[in-house]
Amino acid sequence: MSADANVAAPPDAPPPHNGRRFVRLALEYWNNDDNRWWVRGAVLLLVTLTVAQVALAIWISYWNRDLFDALEDRLLDVLARLVLIFLLIFILTMAVTALHLHVKRWLQLDWRRWMTGLLLDQWLARSNHYRLQLIGGEHDNPDGRIAEDVKIATEVSIALGHSLLFSVLILGSFIDILSSVSGSATLPGTDISVPGYMVPVAFLYAGVGALCGMMLGRPLVRATNRLQTVEANLRFGLAQVREHAEAVALLHGGQCERRRANRLFGDVGVGWNRQTLAYLGIVSFSTGYGTLLPVFPILIAAPQYIAGAMSLGFLMQAAQAFQRLTSALSWPIDNLGEIARCRASVDRIMSFRDDMRQLERADREKGHGERRIELHRSQRAELEIRHLFLDSATGQPLLQNFNLTVRHGERVLITGDPAATLALFKAVAGLWSWGHGEVLLPHGREIVFAPQYPYLHAGPLREVLAYPYVGAQYEESVLRWALECAGIGWLQSRLDDAEDWARVLPQRVQQRLGLARLFLQRPQWVFIEEAADAFEAHDFSATLDLLRRELPSATLLNISRHSERPADFYSRHLTLDPPRS
Repeated sequence: MSADANVAAPPDAPPPHNGRRFVRLALEYWNNDDNRWWVRGAVLLLVTLTVAQVALAIWISYWNRDLFDALEDRLLDVLARLVLIFLLIFILTMAVTALHLHVKRWLQLDWRRWMTGLLLDQWLARSNHYRLQLIGGEHDNPDGRIAEDVKIATEVSIALGHSLLFSVLILGSFIDILSSVSGSATLPGTDISVPGYMVPVAFLYAGVGALCGMMLGRPLVRATNRLQTVEANLRFGLAQVREHAEAVALLHGGQCERRRANRLFGDVGVGWNRQTLAYLGIVSFSTGYGTLLPVFPILIAAPQYIAGAMSLGFLMQAAQAFQRLTSALSWPIDNLGEIARCRASVDRIMSFRDDMRQLERADREKGHGERRIELHRSQRAELEIRHLFLDSATGQPLLQNFNLTVRHGERVLITGDPAATLALFKAVAGLWSWGHGEVLLPHGREIVFAPQYPYLHAGPLREVLAYPYVGAQYEESVLRWALECAGIGWLQSRLDDAEDWARVLPQRVQQRLGLARLFLQRPQWVFIEEAADAFEAHDFSATLDLLRRELPSATLLNISRHSERPADFYSRHLTLDPPRS
């Protein structure tokens, strides 16, 4: 694993077009081997149902013409027949709409499941969720990008795709209908006759509307993108307070967190107001545009109806076809807000994915003369560190030319400079990005790393205790025994209780729960980072005795502030001092 993942793109590289790249990503879903035929079948069915919706819209257009003609001629028998036809159209419309909704929502969920899985695999692989914090780039709030932006991008993309296809089909169908029913009109003051004159009028009406809408809605994309970013920042800030509730309470930081939340919400307010201003012009125009739409075509066609050139049915069909046509032509304006929302989410997804690929490229490109911390698997059952140099993030030397060999079964106490010991712990785990050297991990054995503060997720205690394994693979008695060894046997009765244990349990109990995992999993190699330093001296010694008794053959590296050595426990004591300047 490469320890330096900060590989920047060439400065003269053109910015990627996220729209095209997102389409290529969508094609990966279309061609994925797991269920591509289900996906293609669902898309085909969705298109077929959209065509059926357009066919029903055409049918209802002709039905309306017959209805108004029957009313104009007062034909009661024709009216009765039209009522029966309408019942059939009504039933078919409900059935097609219901099936269409089901297929569309299945496709939205399945695409979201696939893309969420893809991003999760990249984010959680090779400790990328940690390494991502160490590089530059647009990847703030990765949880929000995976949960919220993927939801928006997949759901809105499919909804927009369907409405665009529907509008294109409506456009092609109702141009012909409007051209045939509107007849011809003579331009005022001339002898020039324009056949199907309502078609160019519809294009002109929609064109003026689109031009005005685009001008008024231009700021909306930027405002929506900014608002989504500050909303995610607010959620993240509040989540931090929840995750560190005990520390905030002990430091009486409630007022400080309140001020920080006020500041974050102030950013939301600014973003909201900018989006409101962006919406104001386009919503006002759209309201007037939509109010005029039902009346305008009737006024345009009224002279022909008054002159007897068309019947009432033809007049109403022409008006309805005009509305359908202009609505289809107005698709970009009607969906400008959703397009902006989708585009903002697509940009956030693709920038996040770019940073993940940056880490992957760094792993592939290790070498090329650049000094790095190299992790390899040894051919022997020992941990070997060769010529390791560690620096801080600011370039301050922490450890220089460090060499260490730990054989199986040894117990090594590591004390000294906290910055150096922490960097060593993370370097062996493959998480330190600053320095160079070589770390050879023991053959055939994984090292279990026990950090100072164990990760405790929300859920049943048995699952938290067994993490990262499944609680069901351990017998009840073994789980109870592990808790007893760690000195928290009083939690045995709560194995099936589901809680947010990082908030419920005191810090010392959390550390004991982390040690209980060692007693449960019984690893052969353990690297502990001050995981028991918060204990009293007596408890600390008792914990070491338990580790020696229950894990007699385990290799133990313990970073600790306790420099005293319990009799006969450690075989070696290393002190890491800061390098001399």
